[in-house]
Amino acid sequence: MESYLLDWANLLLRWLHVITAIAWIGSSFYFVFLDSSLTPPEDEHLRRQGVSGELWAVHGGGFYHPVKFALAPPKLPKHLHWFYWESYATWMSGFALLTVSYLWNARTYLIDPARMDWSPAAAVAVALSFLVVFWLLYDTVCRVFGEREGGDTVVGVLVAVLVVVASWLACQWFAGRAAFLLVGAMIATAMSANVAMWIIPGQRKMVAAIRDGQPVDPIHGKRGKQRSVHNTYFTLPVLFAMLSNHYSFTWSHPHHWVVLVLMMAAGAAIRQFFVLRHGWKLGRNRHPAPYAVLGGAVIVAAVVWMKPAATPPSAATASGAAGATAAAPTLAEVRAIMDQRCVQCHGAQVQMKNLRLDSDEALRTHAQAVYQQVVVTRLMPMNNSTGITEAERAVVGAWFAAGGSAAGR
Repeated sequence: MESYLLDWANLLLRWLHVITAIAWIGSSFYFVFLDSSLTPPEDEHLRRQGVSGELWAVHGGGFYHPVKFALAPPKLPKHLHWFYWESYATWMSGFALLTVSYLWNARTYLIDPARMDWSPAAAVAVALSFLVVFWLLYDTVCRVFGEREGGDTVVGVLVAVLVVVASWLACQWFAGRAAFLLVGAMIATAMSANVAMWIIPGQRKMVAAIRDGQPVDPIHGKRGKQRSVHNTYFTLPVLFAMLSNHYSFTWSHPHHWVVLVLMMAAGAAIRQFFVLRHGWKLGRNRHPAPYAVLGGAVIVAAVVWMKPAATPPSAATASGAAGATAAAPTLAEVRAIMDQRCVQCHGAQVQMKNLRLDSDEALRTHAQAVYQQVVVTRLMPMNNSTGITEAERAVVGAWFAAGGSAAGR
C-alpha cells in the first residue's frame, strides 16, 4: 500500500511541478524577450512620463503595447501584478517530488554502495547540503564580485567552477541518476532563492519608495536584473539535469559527471543565442549564431564520444553462430533471474510500482516492461543493487525476442 500511495504522490507532484515550471520558465523567457526587444518610445508623451522602452506585438487577434519605465511610473496603479508564485510553487513542488522519489527511499534511489555506502540519514543530509551550500557560495560570489567593474565575467567563471565541482562531487557520492537530479535541484534552488532573496525584496523596496514619495535607488533594479539574467542561463542546464534521469546512457556513463557538465554548458550556450538574437534583430549586437554553433557542436561531440563501442566482426560472427545453434532461453531461466535479481522489490512482500514478477503469468503479462527496463533502458534493478550481470540481461533480451509474452515460453 505504501508503494501504491507513493506512486500516486509521485504522479500528482510531477504533474504539478511540470505545470508550475512551465508558468515560471514561460514568464521568465517572455520578460527576457521583452527586455531585449524594447525600443525607445516614439511618442513624446511616453518619454515625458519616463518610459525607457516600448514594444508593439500582435497575438491572439489583438494588439499589445507594453512599455517599461526607467525607474518609476508617474503613479502606481491600484493593481500591481507580482511574478513570484510561479517560482515558489515550482520549487516547493520540486522539493516535495525529490523527497517522495529519492529522499524517502534513499537506500534504493539515492545510495549506490559501489560509490559511497553510507546510511540513508547521512545520504539525505549530504544531499540537502548541496542545495544550501551551493546557494551560499553562489550568493557570496554575486555579492562580492557582482557590482564591480567587469564583475559579470568574474561571476560567470566562478559560478561555472562551482557547478563543475558540485557535479563531480555528486557523481562521486550518489547513484548516477540521483546525482544528475541533485545537481539540477541545486541550481533550481539557487534560481528560486534569487527570486525570494533578491528580486522580489528589491522590487518591494522600489514600490515602497515610490509610495512614500522617496527617490528610487536604482541599485535594487540592477541587482534584481543581474539575478534574473542568471536564472535565464540556468534554465536549460536545469531542464537537462531533470530530464536525464529517463535516459540511463547519460548517468551510467563511466565519466558521467563530464557528460552532465558538457550538456549543461551546451544548454547555456544555446540560451545565450536566443537571448542575443532579439538584440541582433534591432542592430544592437552581432549575430549570435556562434553560440548556437558552439552549443550544437558540444552536443554532437558528446554523442560521438559516448557512442557504444562496436563489436569486433569476429566476435559478432561467433555470437551470431552461437545464437543460431543455441535454443532460445526458457521462461524457467528468466524466472530464475527474476527471483534472484528482481523479486525483492516486485514480489509478494513488496510490489514497487504496483508490479509483481514472481509468477509465470506475471512475467508473460509484463514481458514488454521487463524487457524495456532491464535490457533497453537498463534502469532496473535500481542502481543495479542486486548485481544483475550482462549475461543475465542478454538472456532476458533473447527470451523476449523469441516471443517471451506468448503462452508456453
